[in-house]
Amino acid sequence: MNLRYELLTDLYQLTMAQGYWSNGKAQDNACFHMHFRTNPFDGGYSIACGMAQLAEMVDGFSFEDDDISYLAGLKAPMGGAMFDGDFLEWLSELTLEVDIDAVHEGTVVFPNEPLVRVMGPIAQCQLLETALLNCVNFQTLVATKAARVCCAAGTPVAEFGLRRAQGFAGGIWASRAAVVGGCASTSNVLAGKMFDIPVSGTHAHSWVMAFDSELEAFRAYAQAFPNNCVLLIDTYDIMQGLEHAITVGLEMAERGQRLLGIRIDSGDLAWYSKECRARLDEAGLHDTGIVLSNDLDEYTIKSIREQGADVASWGVGTKLATAYDQPSLGGVYKLSATQCEDGTWQDRIKITGNLAKLTVPGVLDVRRYYHDDGKIAGDMVYDVNRPVNDEGRIVDPMDDLRQKTLGDKEFESLLHPLARNGKVVLEDEFTSAWQARQRAQEGIMLLDETQKRMLNPHSYPVGLEDGLFQRRRSLVAHLRGVK
Repeated sequence: MNLRYELLTDLYQLTMAQGYWSNGKAQDNACFHMHFRTNPFDGGYSIACGMAQLAEMVDGFSFEDDDISYLAGLKAPMGGAMFDGDFLEWLSELTLEVDIDAVHEGTVVFPNEPLVRVMGPIAQCQLLETALLNCVNFQTLVATKAARVCCAAGTPVAEFGLRRAQGFAGGIWASRAAVVGGCASTSNVLAGKMFDIPVSGTHAHSWVMAFDSELEAFRAYAQAFPNNCVLLIDTYDIMQGLEHAITVGLEMAERGQRLLGIRIDSGDLAWYSKECRARLDEAGLHDTGIVLSNDLDEYTIKSIREQGADVASWGVGTKLATAYDQPSLGGVYKLSATQCEDGTWQDRIKITGNLAKLTVPGVLDVRRYYHDDGKIAGDMVYDVNRPVNDEGRIVDPMDDLRQKTLGDKEFESLLHPLARNGKVVLEDEFTSAWQARQRAQEGIMLLDETQKRMLNPHSYPVGLEDGLFQRRRSLVAHLRGVK
């Protein structure tokens, strides 16, 4: 999108950067990780997304003259300039040197495991925090919502929430994230162009209202779009609209054309869809599909299907693009280690009074283990600089009585290079929304059915490598003065 991200940050990131600079620590190497604490929508899994935008943010990151001028004009609450002139000069010459590793977009992920690892000069790591969280939190949320909707739907879902999305950028990236999560297309033409994803759409009620009769409107639309004719039948009366659509569908058939579908956007969708299906079949229009829309989400779709509706595709807008029932993912970005002069890494940890906010120290990665049948068995969070216990034992970070031994199962590491020394190293296939969509669908298939259910899903095992868990516990005890 050619957006500039340098000032897409919280002020305290810049004040801390100046603090590091003034204390001679700006170039001290550090390691940060981004993770989230609970799956959204009370679900059993999440779909990682936002890494393509993160790569865009890193590529060409620099403070331009107008950025520096703006910062130079900021005043401190007690008077005087907010930022030191020499610091701003340092900032103007800044070139990113960070290494970033992340899970590929579309990866099925879970709470308490790192999605992104950032390593490099601490001031630079700090300056990336807010925008990184903005990218990954929002898009992971929407991609996960889309996955839930698509799993419930069973047939193709089109995303068309742009008109109610959270602003321009929110609408653009929500459309892409929806496709990563499983949607077959979007109504968002700009997103289609930018991200090379399919676009779809037909007509609105205003098209019908612009003609003297509904039948005239349908005939005109069929004439204009004989290869993409889906007629919206609920402008006046659904069953009357259906009869008009059947008339046009039979006329199209005589011309060797096909009425692709009818769309219903109001009323009792389950009942009307069954009535319309029966009437279409009676008229011989067996290959004319039924498209449903109107404030749908995964729960409504599941209910409609359970009532026996035969639906060719779905249009889902507001509740998808806005992640209607959960406003945010709640992902966090925490310092986990700093590098000593001899090159070794020193653990860093935040304790606080809330166990859920206790962080994990070290330079972390994730191993995903697989059962012999290919299903995923469990995820281990481990320190790349420390040995992993021979048993493959993991410990639940929230409950040390919950442990699992993953043994000698096959595994893979989930974090992959996104940037090295400030330069993006992702190949095109890893920034493709369509490739990410395929990855998400394959990952969901590897889940147990109990982990995919919408109500009270079974918890997937994610744990700290046993040695890492013990090290964290010892570090907490030391910092609290417990012997």
